[in-house]
Amino acid sequence: MRFDKYDTAGFYDELFEDGGIPRHGVEPLVNRIHSLSKGEIIRRQAAAEQALMQMGITFNVYGADGGTERIFPFDIIPRIIPSNEWSYIDRGLRQRIEALNLFIEDVYNDQKILSDGVIPSNLVMSASSYRPECLGLSPQRGIWCHITGTDLVRDKDGCFYVLEDNLRCPSGVSYVLANRQVLKRTFPRVLQTLPVRAVAGYPSHLLESLKYLVTEVQPSPTVAVLTAGPFNSAYFEHAYLAQQMGVELVEGRDLVVDNGFVCMRTTEGLKRVDVLYRRIDDDFLDPEVFRSDSMLGVPGMFKVYKEGRVAIANAPGTGVADDKAVYAYVPRIVKYYLDQDIMLPNVPTYICGEDDDRAYVLEHLDELVIKSVNESGGYGMLVGPHSTESDRKEFADRIRREPRNYIAQPTLALSRAPVIVNEHFEGRHVDLRPYIIYGKNIYVIPGGLTRVALRKNSLIVNSSQGGGSKDTWVLAH
Repeated sequence: MRFDKYDTAGFYDELFEDGGIPRHGVEPLVNRIHSLSKGEIIRRQAAAEQALMQMGITFNVYGADGGTERIFPFDIIPRIIPSNEWSYIDRGLRQRIEALNLFIEDVYNDQKILSDGVIPSNLVMSASSYRPECLGLSPQRGIWCHITGTDLVRDKDGCFYVLEDNLRCPSGVSYVLANRQVLKRTFPRVLQTLPVRAVAGYPSHLLESLKYLVTEVQPSPTVAVLTAGPFNSAYFEHAYLAQQMGVELVEGRDLVVDNGFVCMRTTEGLKRVDVLYRRIDDDFLDPEVFRSDSMLGVPGMFKVYKEGRVAIANAPGTGVADDKAVYAYVPRIVKYYLDQDIMLPNVPTYICGEDDDRAYVLEHLDELVIKSVNESGGYGMLVGPHSTESDRKEFADRIRREPRNYIAQPTLALSRAPVIVNEHFEGRHVDLRPYIIYGKNIYVIPGGLTRVALRKNSLIVNSSQGGGSKDTWVLAH
C-alpha cells in the first residue's frame, strides 16, 4: 500500500510537499508504510480500532439511534509537526493564554479594558457565558483558565491560525494519550527512529497544577474530578483522567457543603475536598447561584469557592473569554495586556452585531462560514460554499433576528493529511487542538489532538459530526 497515487493538489498537505515528495523528517514513516503490504496496513488499522474499543475509548452521542456509545474513529497514519513549527506554536499559545487570563481577571474586577474602549463593553456583558456572579472575584493564585484547548488550523499558505478558544471544559486530551499508546504498538520501529516528543506526562502536569492552587500548607491536598455522570458525552475522559492522576471521580451527589467546606462522602465519613477539576458547565455548579433546577452541582459550593476554601478549575466565568464574538478581539487583548503583537493570528472574523460587518455578511453568505457564538461541536453552522439557497435564507433570518449571536469567517482551505479509505490513501481536512495547562508555569502538551473530517470534502472535524482523530507527532529536533 503506497502513496504513489495520493493526490496533494489544491491544499497544504501535512505529510507531502507538492509532487508527492515527503516533507523533511517524515521519510522514516513513509518508508515504513511503503515496506508494508496493503493487507498488513489494513490489519494494523483494524487492530488499532480494536485496541481503542478494548480500552473503552468511546464517546456518547445524545439522541443517537441504536444506542449512544460509539468508538471515536481513529486513523493510524500520524500527523507530524517539525520542531521549529512546534516551538513557534508553543510560544504563541503561551502568549495567548497569559493575555486571556489577564482579560478575565480584568473583566470581573477593574474592567480597564472596557473603560479604555479596547473592546465594546456591551459585547462582553451580553455574552451568554459572562457571569455577573463572579464580579469582584479573584481565584486562587490569580489563575482563571487552568486548562485550555485552543483550536488551530493551517491554511493553504502553510501558516497556522487560531480558529477558536475553549476555556470552560475543553475535552479530548484523553484521546491524545490513548492514540499514542495505540501508535506505539502500530509503528514501534518508526517511533524508535524518529525523535517524537512524549505526551504521557500530561496527567502528572495536570495534577501538579491543580495541587498548586492550594495556598494553605498541606502535606496531601485532596483533588477530585467533578463529572455529570456516565451519560455525559465525555465521561470516559473524566474517568480516565481521574484514574491517571490517582484522584477521586465524583458527581454532585457525592459532595456536600459542611462547616464551610466542600466535602465528599466516603465510607469513613466526610472528607474535605481542596480542588475540584470540574467537567460540568457553570450553569450546573450550584443551584443556589446559577440554575436552580440543576441536579448536577452542589448547593452552597459557590459561596465556599468565593471564600477561598475550595479551588475550582476552570474557574467559573472563564467562558467569557471563549465567546466567539469576543474571540475577534483577542489580538487587541494581547496588545493591551502584554504590549506585544499576537504570534498566532486569528482567522479574520466578522461580528454580525456590528452594522457594517452584518451588511457584508448578509451579502456574502455563499462565501462565508457562519457560526453561532453559543454552539459547539460543529452545530449552528452554515458553510456557505456548500449551502443551499434555503439554508442561506434561514441563516439570514437568524442573523437579522439575533445579530449578536453570530459571527462569520472566510472559508479556509484547511490543510489535509492522508487517511486510509477503502484500502488506499485519500486526503482529508484536519485541525489541531493543543492543550495548555496554567499552573505555576504554563505548559503546552507537545502535539495535541489532530481531528480529521473523515467525510470527503467536509470541513467539520467534530466527532459528533462524523469526524475522527490521528496521533500527533511533534519532533524534538
